[in-house]
Amino acid sequence: MKSPNQTAKRRAIITGTIGIFSAILLASDLFTHIAIAQAPALSLSVGGSELASDGSVSSTIKITLLLTLLTFAPAIMLTTTSFTRIAVVLGMTRTTIGTQSAPPNTVITGLALFLTIGIMQPVFMKMYGDGIRPFLDGTMSQEEAFTKAGAPLKKFLVQNTREKDIALFLEVTRSERPKTADDVPLHAAIPAFVISELNTAFQIGFMIALPFLVLDMVVSSVLTAMSMITLPPVIISLPLKLMLFVLVDGWHLIITSLVRTYNTGGI
Repeated sequence: MKSPNQTAKRRAIITGTIGIFSAILLASDLFTHIAIAQAPALSLSVGGSELASDGSVSSTIKITLLLTLLTFAPAIMLTTTSFTRIAVVLGMTRTTIGTQSAPPNTVITGLALFLTIGIMQPVFMKMYGDGIRPFLDGTMSQEEAFTKAGAPLKKFLVQNTREKDIALFLEVTRSERPKTADDVPLHAAIPAFVISELNTAFQIGFMIALPFLVLDMVVSSVLTAMSMITLPPVIISLPLKLMLFVLVDGWHLIITSLVRTYNTGGI
């Protein structure tokens, strides 16, 4: 049994601990009220009416349009740049080799993003120099800047899209047949570009998967001939795939081929 002195000491310790925590909570609550009372008022004001005094769009509308554009930025990146083809090919390469999570999705996405920036750099620079920079300097109207900035992007899309895909979406959207490539509307050029990108990505993926498929068939045939049916072929084929991929410097070949498949000349 515990002695009365030990029980009294424990009660005193518990009581003291509760008192300390109560004092800390009271002090923090007091400091919070003081800080709120002394904090300066914060207000944010953007623009006034929808139209400025000179008839131009006010800053409120501009900020709203900018936030809307940022919302659609991932979709714009996926449908108007080389990101889709690169990401699909890299993902199919990982699947073909047989490594489930190596490289991880973050590495594939990051590599595809930086490759996209490198491939699209001439287009972005042309868009900035022809439309965005003059608009920021105040030497070009909004409508003219939008047309000038969109022309290099449209040219890139048309140059890297199959003609039958463009014809398909011109028919779907019931658009007039354009006389030149510059007359192709964006609402037909963008989906046609996406379809063409997916088709090219699957073609490249098939060419990458073909030698590994042959290797899998050879390993499976050898194991069957040796009556080792219970041994999964992936245990033998995976190291061979990795060795083959490293010997031929597979990542370098794939990235080089992806970059060279894009036509940015004349932009």
